[in-house]
Amino acid sequence: MKQIIQDLKSGKTILEEVPVPNVKAGCVLVRTTRTLVSLGTERMLVEFGKANLIDKARQQPDKVKQVLDKLKTDGILPTLEAVFNKLGQPLPLGYCNVGRVIAVGKGVTEFVVGDRVASNGNHAEYVCVPKNLVAKVPDDVSDEEAAFTVIGSIGLEGIRLFKPELGETVVVTGLGLIGLVVCQLLLANGCRVIGIDFDQQKVDIANAKGVLAINPANGIDPVKYVAEVTNNVGADGVIITASAKTDDIMHQACEMSRKRGRIILVGVVGLNLRRDDFYKKELTFQVSCSYGAGRYDEDYENKGHDYPLPYVRWTEKRNFETILHAISMGGLDVKSLITEEVELQDYIDIYGDMRKRGSIASILKFPEESKIERVIPIEGSKFKPGNGKIGIIGAGNYTSSTVIPALKAAKANIKYIASAGGLNAKILAKKVGAECATSDYHEILNDKEVDMVIVTTRHNMHARMVIEALRAGKSVFVEKPLCLNKSELEEIKDVYKSVPEGVTLTVGFNRRFSPFATKLKQLVGDGPKNIVATMNAGFIPSDMWVHDLAVGGGRIIGEACHFIDLCSYIAGSRVTAVCMNAMGVNPEENTDNATIMLRYENGTNAVINYFANGSKSYAKERVEVYSQERVLVLDNWRKLQGFGVKGFSKKSAAMDKGHKNEFMLLNERMLKGGDALIPFDSLVNTTLASFAAIDSLKEGKWIEIR
Repeated sequence: MKQIIQDLKSGKTILEEVPVPNVKAGCVLVRTTRTLVSLGTERMLVEFGKANLIDKARQQPDKVKQVLDKLKTDGILPTLEAVFNKLGQPLPLGYCNVGRVIAVGKGVTEFVVGDRVASNGNHAEYVCVPKNLVAKVPDDVSDEEAAFTVIGSIGLEGIRLFKPELGETVVVTGLGLIGLVVCQLLLANGCRVIGIDFDQQKVDIANAKGVLAINPANGIDPVKYVAEVTNNVGADGVIITASAKTDDIMHQACEMSRKRGRIILVGVVGLNLRRDDFYKKELTFQVSCSYGAGRYDEDYENKGHDYPLPYVRWTEKRNFETILHAISMGGLDVKSLITEEVELQDYIDIYGDMRKRGSIASILKFPEESKIERVIPIEGSKFKPGNGKIGIIGAGNYTSSTVIPALKAAKANIKYIASAGGLNAKILAKKVGAECATSDYHEILNDKEVDMVIVTTRHNMHARMVIEALRAGKSVFVEKPLCLNKSELEEIKDVYKSVPEGVTLTVGFNRRFSPFATKLKQLVGDGPKNIVATMNAGFIPSDMWVHDLAVGGGRIIGEACHFIDLCSYIAGSRVTAVCMNAMGVNPEENTDNATIMLRYENGTNAVINYFANGSKSYAKERVEVYSQERVLVLDNWRKLQGFGVKGFSKKSAAMDKGHKNEFMLLNERMLKGGDALIPFDSLVNTTLASFAAIDSLKEGKWIEIR
């Protein structure tokens, strides 16, 4: 299928051929018929993509701070690699989609195949959209009209926050697409509407719809005009739908408002607010968030948990339905706003120079029929016959920034890259020279040429994909953790017992493969030792998926397992008992500030401090090993120091967490044979130890591992 994307590195807007996404649980798969180009929002994204690095940095000061923090801890090379990798990821354009449902995911009962729907899907021939971001289109609303659903909902949410009353005077600053929709909805609410814009075409359209619209470029002072129209009372409120960098728009909104007026920001303007503007009139100001209640709520948008209507009357989806109803009843006229309709293949007519376009609303028309392809060959990418081939499931940031560079350094043969949506798989496959991109990972499992499957998906999918790949006779590399609970582990153990000879399982415990870790282990030797490992993991917001116990498993199971494996590697022994204490939490709650104590068969004791409340300017990881009057200190995978170690003082080098060596060895074993990189019983022991840590916190005691 074809999809429009923005290349942030080159600045080009591209019509890319990508695999059709699979329908996911809680979602519907839609074949697109029309999409609406949001000239304001999308122009900002396109212009950001075309900007040079300095201008990009100026536009995102918060990201610059993150880069500076990473420079302090990781050094210049890893930071630059991370920045350029991020810029290399494509940005899908579009969020106003109309089409017909062709497949329904598990748990969806509101839609059936054949339904005509509007959604926030991208400019793509097929889109997979969560059910709470989809609304049925009434029969008397055309596809072109329905394409305004999402953009209309953005304006509607601003009006809901404003709470207009019959007879109020409301100023709408910015008469672009959203502004013109807002004007009509306010008129439908019985308000007197004053519109302001510097584009005479938009002013004329607004006037034709009953708005008192003015163009300041014609010498009209907006503040004086509002004062005259309202008998010097001032407007009851201002809704700002403009996009500009200046702070003057906010100052002007304050000046034209009456005492105790309301100002709602729907657009994007400068926000260096002047206290006196608000103080003398006791004005209220609120920023409107996109389509309505539920926006950016993972439970609502992606898990399908609706808010109860009696308590949250207007959600995103109910706003979608309201706009469609308003169009159906004639209260909102959007047909007159359509400037042009362009065939998908002619997309560059719209995106070529969006500032000079002079369009109000541009509609993209999609082909009536398009073939469903879930595997896209990448031209010019062929491997020599006889080499083992790899299929990667997952094309997220970690895969592109860490796994792929390590595989390339190992000269590994990548045949497939798979992602559920297809787009990331295509972009990444093209970038690294893989043979195929696919949205269906079963294509990898069914391909006899593929020797190894690499799984880099979210944690809750690891166990299922490991089991499927092992049953298909493939060796598996899965990013940590191996699984999220004991029942999944037991099933993996049962399947692993019956795999053919030569099939192995590896978990991405890369730290043990770092040259610093191997040197440390060599220097410290055998016998019992004391290990103190500290992970200054950093704060992650509570709504991130890794904290969701059903999806990410929490940071102890999902991330601290790295250091459990490292301690086991240094100890040269297996964990026999675990005790964990956490900072100020109920034992039943999730935690990412904890101390884990490990007891080993050979008498080694290890303490893992996993903290999320430290400074980003301090080293992320530190390991201290005490043994036989010697101390070895490993600082952030950049420096190893020895104290009392004969013949060794220190080793320094660029940061190396072991990924390169790990995949070099993995590829070598896959091609030439040899033992598994990490013994299977060690993988099981580490996984059980991470589960035991959680059990220990809940039960308040040491947990033995048998």
